[in-house]
Amino acid sequence: MGLEERVATYNSQKSKANHTLTICKHGFSDLSHISPLVFIYLLKECYFNGTCKATKKFRALQEQVHLVLRNDPQPGPATFVIQCLYVLPIFDLYSEGFSHLIISALRRFLKEETSMGDSLEAKDLAAQLFLDIVGGSVNHDERIVEKILEVFDVQLVNIEKVMCLNAKNGDSFSVAKKFVEDYIFQLIESQTYMTAVTLLAHFSIRQSGESFLLCMIDSKQLKAAEKWATFIGKPMLCVLVQEYVDRNMLKNAYEIIHKNNLRKEFPDVYHNYKESSLKKLAEKGCWDVAEAKTKSNRQLLEYLVYLAMEAGYSEKVDELCDRYSLEGFLNAKVPEPSLLHSRYLHLDELVVEGVIWVDEVDALHKATCHLEECKVVGLDCEWKPNYVKGSKPNKVSIMQIASDKMVFILDLIKLYEDVPDVLDDSLTRILQSPRILKLGYNFQCDMRQLAHSYEELECFKHYQMLLDIQNVFKEPRGGLSGLAKKILGVGLNKTRRNSNWEQRPLTQNQLEYAALDAAVLVHIFGHVRGHSQPADGEGQGKLEWKSCIVSNMNNIKKSKKGRNEWAEAEKKEHQAI
Repeated sequence: MGLEERVATYNSQKSKANHTLTICKHGFSDLSHISPLVFIYLLKECYFNGTCKATKKFRALQEQVHLVLRNDPQPGPATFVIQCLYVLPIFDLYSEGFSHLIISALRRFLKEETSMGDSLEAKDLAAQLFLDIVGGSVNHDERIVEKILEVFDVQLVNIEKVMCLNAKNGDSFSVAKKFVEDYIFQLIESQTYMTAVTLLAHFSIRQSGESFLLCMIDSKQLKAAEKWATFIGKPMLCVLVQEYVDRNMLKNAYEIIHKNNLRKEFPDVYHNYKESSLKKLAEKGCWDVAEAKTKSNRQLLEYLVYLAMEAGYSEKVDELCDRYSLEGFLNAKVPEPSLLHSRYLHLDELVVEGVIWVDEVDALHKATCHLEECKVVGLDCEWKPNYVKGSKPNKVSIMQIASDKMVFILDLIKLYEDVPDVLDDSLTRILQSPRILKLGYNFQCDMRQLAHSYEELECFKHYQMLLDIQNVFKEPRGGLSGLAKKILGVGLNKTRRNSNWEQRPLTQNQLEYAALDAAVLVHIFGHVRGHSQPADGEGQGKLEWKSCIVSNMNNIKKSKKGRNEWAEAEKKEHQAI
């Protein structure tokens, strides 16, 4: 029976409370006459000849060792493991991995066994192994040392006992302590802080202070710093929190406060972090998530309303005030449009003549006729966000198609319910036309979402003449808003990105937001086309966009396959040009 079969057999029986002798081949079935050297050799052969991946093999072997420790190793399971650890360094590349493996297996074994006949002897042998490793006669790294001391619960008294036996005299407890402290000091000098802290806590050595904490923070070893502060106690935890605050590391400070119940000691820090989190979510347009994070705390809700007012998101202000009876904000003055105008790009700056809502067949026909006359259009779509982890995304609600003068916003949900055939025909004439260049930003996401939302429609299964604007630029940052700021000098207000796109009617602000996302693509492309690279390749700072056009693209619902097809289509197009 191979390793995988043994693991499968174990997994099928792991619901049983007690494990008897494990089913094994050769020496694993009886360890009473198997030396540690032979045992490790067999273990190595199992690993070397296993057919599954390395991580899976490691876990399977760990499970196997945990089971075979019941098969009467002499003079006992814990002692047998110590003897294996003495042998392991000769196995070179396998030494470290197998050392972790058998120690972890022993840890599980010890948790299940109430009495161990060789535990006291093994503890002294572990103390001797610790001395040999530190002394350099046995080659194991500090992580193995840490595990040995932990699993065998080696204390200073055990180290003192072994040192006395070795010296055959009455060495005091202080000698053992100094030996351990010297080793820990070496770890600190080499900046192996986590192991040093673990050993300080294990041996209850508290003489290091605030300067040690600062060294760990300066070295970015924050987990070690937090473990050390937790071991020392509340005063050191307060020092750690204050250091985080002074370094503007609010999230780290908040986590320490929350984990160690220090809210009373740092009320402002706790609240400032909460506000900072809300602000970041608001900037990303995740208003529903931000609202849930407030947990109905009135002070935080009022701050969220303030953020919505500052962003010019008037409908969200009204919604929050109404839901939580925040009467003090009902008559509050929303920032002047002129102030917002200077911060974000507005639709009227793009000289758009009209935004047309399309939710019935006549309007759809007119939109199609207009767009078929265009050489270039911008595409975008919106759907209601779904914040439930693991759940399916909501159906695409609207699709925006912009020419240089008009933006048509198609109510896909209603049109699909009322006139699916007409919708399919109209969008096929646009999306699959080789005469119309379709512009988008991160096309793959929208294409995938459209295919999932409307599987029955043929129009979303094939596209012609696509140009993903972000592919024209080598280092696009900040999404479409960042690109607009780079090209047009001002970014986009993204606060309504994650609003409810299924509500009807959409607010005027939602319509303007949606229209702007499509219209700005046409204007960015106008800038790109005006700075295109000459045929001879001269002209420093010029942009090459024609090679980024994809003439034909099939929309594949499986995202990985879709990405591969997109990349292959771009490659072929580039080679053709």
